[in-house]
Amino acid sequence: MKLGTVLGRVTLSRSVETLRGGRFLLVSPFSRQQFAAGLNAAGVMGQDPSLVVYDSLGANVRQVIGFEEGREAAQPFEEPTPVDAISAALVDEIFYRPFKE
Repeated sequence: MKLGTVLGRVTLSRSVETLRGGRFLLVSPFSRQQFAAGLNAAGVMGQDPSLVVYDSLGANVRQVIGFEEGREAAQPFEEPTPVDAISAALVDEIFYRPFKE
């Protein structure tokens, strides 16, 4: 699972029937600096490109979420579904302690 900050919502003109009831979010994956900032990371945007994540949990803009990519993203659906990333958790707290050398 990866963490990311929700930047905004994606509006569709058409959708696959299997995806009804959810929405798509634009998410910026966390960088190392964002882990150190914790939940205040919403103001610190990374250099990584953002991605579109299917959400059925109800995440809001500027909220931190946990998401899965690839084959694991399609597992919750009964039929094959064209999804590359799915939100799996709404993050309340982050505890980050990097190794000290």
